[in-house]
Amino acid sequence: MSSSSLLRPAFRTLRTARTPSRLFTTTSPKMTVTEITSRAQFQEVLAKNPLVILDASAVWCGPCKAISPLYKKWSDEERYAGKIHFAKFDIDDVGDLTQELGITSMPTFLFFKDGEKVDKVIGANPKVLEPKIEQHVAAL
Repeated sequence: MSSSSLLRPAFRTLRTARTPSRLFTTTSPKMTVTEITSRAQFQEVLAKNPLVILDASAVWCGPCKAISPLYKKWSDEERYAGKIHFAKFDIDDVGDLTQELGITSMPTFLFFKDGEKVDKVIGANPKVLEPKIEQHVAAL
């Protein structure tokens, strides 16, 4: 008996095996954190969204790196969908915006309602930041 005849039944099984039909489920789209790269883009984000939270950070900032995954997670949560727009910018890359907003510590989270700055949280403290997000979303 040749070796190819020994393998033939296995190949036949693979070819005739039925694959289950793919089942698709609908999920809500993930929100993303908008990366602000210019002052003009920032103004556009403010104009299009009634409530914006802006994360001012830097790539070299340890606390900024620590809270970044949590900030991203919050932006993906269904409870905030369509209510608050999450954005961030690097203070070194958009210096004019850093100066305009008066950023002196990182991370700094600024809340804007209808284009006006209404609140600020300085530091990577989720126990302070998350209740602030909840407070502003509830006020809509």
